[in-house]
Amino acid sequence: MVYVLAYDIGTTGVKTCLFSIEERIRLLAGVSRGYGLYILENGGAEQDAEEWWAAMGETTRELFAKVKVRPEEVAGISFCSQMQGLVLVDRGGVPVHRPMSYMDQRATEEIKKGIAHGFKIAGANVGKLIKSLRITGAVSTSVKDPMWKYKWLEAHEPENFAGAYKWLDVKEYLICRLTGEFVMTEDSAYATLLYDTRKGREGWSKELCRMFGIEMSHLPKIIKSSEEAGRLLAGPAAELGLPAGIPVFGGGGDASLIGVGAGCVQAGDTHIYCGTSGWVTTVTEKQMVDVSAMIAAIVGAQTGKYNYFAEMETAGKCLEWVKDHLALDEIGIYLEKKQVTEGTEAAYRSLYDYMTETVAKVPAGAGGVIFTPWLHGNRCPFEDPEAAGMFFGIRLETGKRELIRAVLEGICYHLRWMLECQDRKLKTARVLRFVGGGALSAVTAQMLADMTGRVVEVVESPQNAGAVGAAAVVGVGLGLIPNLEAAGAFIPVTERFSPRREEKALYDQYYAVFKRLYKANKKNYCLLGRARRGKEPV
Repeated sequence: MVYVLAYDIGTTGVKTCLFSIEERIRLLAGVSRGYGLYILENGGAEQDAEEWWAAMGETTRELFAKVKVRPEEVAGISFCSQMQGLVLVDRGGVPVHRPMSYMDQRATEEIKKGIAHGFKIAGANVGKLIKSLRITGAVSTSVKDPMWKYKWLEAHEPENFAGAYKWLDVKEYLICRLTGEFVMTEDSAYATLLYDTRKGREGWSKELCRMFGIEMSHLPKIIKSSEEAGRLLAGPAAELGLPAGIPVFGGGGDASLIGVGAGCVQAGDTHIYCGTSGWVTTVTEKQMVDVSAMIAAIVGAQTGKYNYFAEMETAGKCLEWVKDHLALDEIGIYLEKKQVTEGTEAAYRSLYDYMTETVAKVPAGAGGVIFTPWLHGNRCPFEDPEAAGMFFGIRLETGKRELIRAVLEGICYHLRWMLECQDRKLKTARVLRFVGGGALSAVTAQMLADMTGRVVEVVESPQNAGAVGAAAVVGVGLGLIPNLEAAGAFIPVTERFSPRREEKALYDQYYAVFKRLYKANKKNYCLLGRARRGKEPV
């Protein structure tokens, strides 16, 4: 029996997980701790690196206080992490600015100057688009991409920028803090959209760095996900309550490792993730891009394979909004005026469980109400930071349960939309793996099966799929698993949901309306956004 430690670094918190690896990857214990996500009025979204580190220390010490496994028995450490953040650090590995989240969308002027000018296709300068597609297989057309965060910092915080030594992503910063090494895994490097994917040329692209004005000396060494990045240093080891010298592996971003943790490791496998954000990913052996729908085959944790990746910005975050503002409100009124989070409904693990079980009593279609899950703009199949959530179709008979069910259905409508966009370029799987916190709800899993018309499978501990993927990476690095393609055999399926014909027929009608809502309101979103920022309409 071999024990490994995985840190799942999410948008709003860390989950520190201890796994054993033998015939399967088994979760022994996990401890979570939250930290801040600071949304600024100018579109910024920042985090505090010290909060990440404090949460790691607290959870690590708490974890080993409640298990029989000793810290000395840990054979390896790795990470699954949020991606496309920007953490510029000095030579001592100290951030020169507060880390910018993948959600940050301040760089509107930078992206206009950098690529959204001249003769354009899909919003990008045609010359730069063609060059980027040729070198990376994708193009940086989202204001939230790391390159534009980098350029924003250069333009708006020149003193901080001048002190930068290396450009890191979130987990790479934490690897640096553990080991003193400045590295970036292949998937994180690719997420900068400065990574040359052409066979025999894999690595940082001098041509793209020159074209976009990126200082190449800022770019760190690139390693594989299962490669050892370094050894745990004595100082950070003492802070975490671990022995020095444990090997630390590269790990991967959430978009890379959640699929591995879902057991989707063969070409053609498709998984759907519903956590804070949401996505649909299909494993492919070739690069492809759909610029019009903002979908690209991105470099993942597996050498020679790509993840055809379509993302929505807010999925489970919409349900969190529901919890705070519909199920719980500012004066403490709960569903049926019962405070289920304080023990009166012991059968439910949380208020989320209570909400989803309650809306299961509402028929499919939520009484004709449709919710758009664009609470922080949207990326796929359309890029629009001004897009927003709305309830469409409210009537006198609409109640709170219908609204909550509409939110769940809205998330699933959008996931179906992205799945169908992927089908334009490749054949997605007929059996879908469903992971993330949303997959804990049988109601949501059945809803997804009904809406897509496909069988939906849920793996063991779906909310920890990223950490399972990180454990698999350590298993490969230590030689316990032959390669990541073999990792699927270590990850069992526990539930299976088949689509129901009548519900599918009803959802098809509402789905057609859902897809029309953005186009019908695009101009309205723009006008509201300008008004919100105090600008005159165009």
